[in-house]
Amino acid sequence: MDANRPGPGPGNLITDVPGLRVGQAQDAGVRTGVTVIVPDERAVAACDVRGGAPGTRETDALAPENLVEAVDAVVLSGGSVYGLAAADGVVSWLGARGRGFGLVAGIPKSPVVPGAILFDVANGGDKSWGEAPPYRDLGRAAIAAADLDFVLGTAGAGYGAMAGGLKGGTGSASVVTHDGYTVGAVVAVNSWGSVIAPGGRTFWAAPYELDGEFGGLGPGGLVAGPDQWGSAKRPAETRNTTIACVATDAILTPAQAKRFAVMAQDGLARAIRPIHAPFDGDVVFALSTGRRPLEGPVDYTLARLGALAADALARAVARGVFEATPWPDAYVPCWRDLPGSDGG
Repeated sequence: MDANRPGPGPGNLITDVPGLRVGQAQDAGVRTGVTVIVPDERAVAACDVRGGAPGTRETDALAPENLVEAVDAVVLSGGSVYGLAAADGVVSWLGARGRGFGLVAGIPKSPVVPGAILFDVANGGDKSWGEAPPYRDLGRAAIAAADLDFVLGTAGAGYGAMAGGLKGGTGSASVVTHDGYTVGAVVAVNSWGSVIAPGGRTFWAAPYELDGEFGGLGPGGLVAGPDQWGSAKRPAETRNTTIACVATDAILTPAQAKRFAVMAQDGLARAIRPIHAPFDGDVVFALSTGRRPLEGPVDYTLARLGALAADALARAVARGVFEATPWPDAYVPCWRDLPGSDGG
């Protein structure tokens, strides 16, 4: 990477942000999964909700005016409302290890674990779980597996996802600035809108691609007229959601983290068309691992980081779909199946 220009971090993953790990677990039979973002130490957090049909947990606690200023993990899950239970498994795992928010000695700490869910319960997997949905166990398995490296595509929270008419998935990307800040994003892409332009296979995120990370096609195919969306879902398929987390090693206050999340949401608009519909539940969390002070004019530096987060999130969306593969013993259209793809 040119030291004078921003470029991807060493893994091109959100875990390039110092102080973060990611764990994932999935159930192939159910066609669903969970992704957990785990800071090494409690991290300042915020959340921005734009979709018209969100499913979330603990997001009110992240408001800057409220008591809790930091979180112990963030959970992204499939399973619609059932998937909110994934955070229970994460809370139990963290609490057993003494992690969480506490005020009084001798009383168990309370892990703060916000989360969001996407709708993947109509994808043909076995949902006959009765009174024992798999999500609590998936959440616990995911955090136990947290590491610096993790799989993209049909994995984690994006395992059961569809991105418009193509197989969706889990994507991630990062960027390191010339002055040493790191910004990263991870996303589970289950959008109603299309991630590619009409009539071809060019990702809407193409102008932001770095180092050929999702095919290197360039932006030449980005042409669309009014009401031309490309590979979007049919009008009747109105249960969707793209859920994400962005992070930086910059020291942010809760209010600054909120602005960071708000700016990052634009990455979804750059990568998915349309987005934030009445039947989408789009949510973006933001984390600060607090390793580097905001230098120079603080508001300007924050604006830079927010713009980089939006770009990284757009790239992560495309990478999640680019890396997606079919479920075992099933056919589902994937980006690599489109005409002109070399399948590699």
